[in-house]
Amino acid sequence: MDSYLFSRRRAERFAQLLDEASGGRRHHVRSRADDQLAVLVGVGRRLHAAPPDVAVDPEFRTGLRAMLLATAEREGIGAPAATTEPASRRSTAEAGRNRLLPAVTARRARARGAILVGVAAGAVALSGISAASENAVPGDALYGMKRSTERAQLALASSDVSRGQLFLGFARTRLAEAASLRGDEGGFSAVLDDMDADTRQGVRLLTTAAAQRSDPAALDAVNAFLTGQRRAVGGLLDDASRADRERARRSIALLDAARKRSDALRAAIACGLPAPLGSDTLGPAPASCPGGR
Repeated sequence: MDSYLFSRRRAERFAQLLDEASGGRRHHVRSRADDQLAVLVGVGRRLHAAPPDVAVDPEFRTGLRAMLLATAEREGIGAPAATTEPASRRSTAEAGRNRLLPAVTARRARARGAILVGVAAGAVALSGISAASENAVPGDALYGMKRSTERAQLALASSDVSRGQLFLGFARTRLAEAASLRGDEGGFSAVLDDMDADTRQGVRLLTTAAAQRSDPAALDAVNAFLTGQRRAVGGLLDDASRADRERARRSIALLDAARKRSDALRAAIACGLPAPLGSDTLGPAPASCPGGR
């Protein structure tokens, strides 16, 4: 997991948000991490308010317990503070500082506890809850949980490449939902709108990473996604209404534009990556290689 996600400040702020969500004292502060942490807090509240009827796999329970115990041991949770010299040898100033130690220790324990809560929340969100809601479609009771779980996955992602791959996975999920909504013009179009948004986000993150690193590896994931996704979206045209066909063709046009961008960027990387002409929703727009290569 991203070390920044569970840095001390974020952990302390997460603990505050958990307190507030449970009716505790409000802290009149905000941090730039609040939006991401609010997703995890929201998942926790949903789990508490309406726990899904899902049996937890015994192997998952055992693995989660081992992970939490290992994290607790590594973070020193529950371990007594070590004392290296008698109190009689400490100066008056040191003694004064030591009176603050209980409060400091409590705050650190609270932050470390929040880390464990975050680890557990992330693990639960990505396991049993995902299993309960993975087949939900717009209008189902668990669909909101499904989308919250996806946002939690994004919050836990460790890099832009990971986030880009997640977005492409979500686009595949939206496509599966669209297939079950054929004939529902409003629902079908709305899900494809979400699918296209996920496609743009994923492609932009991966093409940007490829350009920044001058490495086409991230483009391999883009091309693999585009090949399978275009074939699957094309399948939506069969026996579809005129409105559904027109909407599906717009998604196909987006996939074709993304493939053109990926291929152009791959060629630009191969010839030394000339300065890009700009950037848009699909990421860097590369200039042509010298000599038209």
